[in-house]
Amino acid sequence: MKWILLYLLIINLFAFFQMAYDKNRAKKHKWRVPEAQLFLVAVIGGSIGSILGMQLFRHKTKHWYFVWGMPAILVVQIALVIFFTFLR
Repeated sequence: MKWILLYLLIINLFAFFQMAYDKNRAKKHKWRVPEAQLFLVAVIGGSIGSILGMQLFRHKTKHWYFVWGMPAILVVQIALVIFFTFLR
């Protein structure tokens, strides 16, 4: 359990700073982090960090697939945790 929590902490910090990095690159009109990578990091556990980064840095908040997709990923992850913790 300790390793899972450590993993989630690290992946969410990475997702958060990835949003900050991409926002910074966008402001400078430089190469950006691919959107698929932003979603991949969210899917593998970084959805909370991605959502917090989106809100704090006001990044990707005009793209409906981020506004709806990131919370949808989080809901699925919460449902999976509930299922595997309590209902299996």
